[in-house]
Amino acid sequence: MEKAILVGLETPSSAQFAYHMEELKNLAKACGIEVLETVTQRLDGPTSATYIGVGKVEEIKQMITTLEANLVIFDDELSPSHIRNLEKGLEAKVIDRTILILDIFASRAKTKEAMLQVELAQSEYMLPRVVGMYSSLSRQKSGTGSKGPGETKLELDKRFLRNKIHHIKEELKTIVSVRRTQREKRKKDQILTVALTGYTNSGKSTILNKMLEYSVQNTEKYVFEKDMLFATLETATRSISLQNNHQFLVTDTVGFISKLPHHLVDAFKSTLEEIKEASLILHIVDGSNPQAMNQALVVDEVLHSLEVVNIPVIYVINKSDLCLEPPSLKLDPRITISALTGAGFERLMKLIDETLYSGNRLVTLLLPYGKGQIYSFLNDHANIRKVEYCNDGIKIEVELNDHLSSLYKEYIL
Repeated sequence: MEKAILVGLETPSSAQFAYHMEELKNLAKACGIEVLETVTQRLDGPTSATYIGVGKVEEIKQMITTLEANLVIFDDELSPSHIRNLEKGLEAKVIDRTILILDIFASRAKTKEAMLQVELAQSEYMLPRVVGMYSSLSRQKSGTGSKGPGETKLELDKRFLRNKIHHIKEELKTIVSVRRTQREKRKKDQILTVALTGYTNSGKSTILNKMLEYSVQNTEKYVFEKDMLFATLETATRSISLQNNHQFLVTDTVGFISKLPHHLVDAFKSTLEEIKEASLILHIVDGSNPQAMNQALVVDEVLHSLEVVNIPVIYVINKSDLCLEPPSLKLDPRITISALTGAGFERLMKLIDETLYSGNRLVTLLLPYGKGQIYSFLNDHANIRKVEYCNDGIKIEVELNDHLSSLYKEYIL
């Protein structure tokens, strides 16, 4: 296990500094790193050479020797020169919050798409930081075009990374096209989708699993859930069928976090497009966290950066079982639940149903007996309120959306 010292620089513009340092500690633990000490410094701004003051660098160097640490983690993203100067001054490996998050993503990625997305983010992050941080990148050392006259190792490293980035992007294009085809088919088939989004460890996967318990035809696999940061990275989609024959798909997306590396957001954009195409967004908020409101604002900012617009959002305040009193959050519309105990879940499912199917209208159809296939379809895919067998056909009261109303308009009374 790596042993680390955490370092944070508090400036006049720093917001929620103590919370971010605690979050950095949790990120380190999630990466399997033992945190030995936390060091902070107040300055008007980062120094040009070593980000923190020279005296603080010397203090941390002595601490490394005393505590036998082998890693120093900074809470903010460091420039290539900062990393180079710090590693030289501290004589230890130096990383920042960004590379820590990237390492967590790399260790959790399971599917081909997730692994490529993480690798792309890592490569784009490493490209300007080759000097000092990555002294021995593995690469092909022979073959056509592997080394030109007078080309330095730095140029080779950068060329290697650029080629790698190009190849990953090409591979991702193929996967993205398949995902987009699936989304287009869902649109064409008028399939409604619900996207779960929120801060990491807010309970998205637990809520998805709980939804499956409320599904009439629960043949879907449960997704992995655990009380830890970024427990799941894979985008999981499950089908939910309600008692009234209303059906929809639920997609669990990757969680967000403060100072989320823009490389990751860019790399995961194809996955996050699931949110942009959703019929409804459930923004899951950990109501038991003192920083719940700030976490919700972080997620809203990321959604805004992804240009997620004109999609209804319901704020789901989760983990009510851990709250002594209902959290006071300025988020609307909202509903408070506990995915663990199930408290408030029936109301949530009803709210989802009403929101998704608010455009439906109750119509009366008279279907000739020769059109039994239409009745069979509606019986499986629509909410039939009343059935009456008449001399000239089957008379039914049924909820229909605009598409189905248009399709069966000749039978509407």
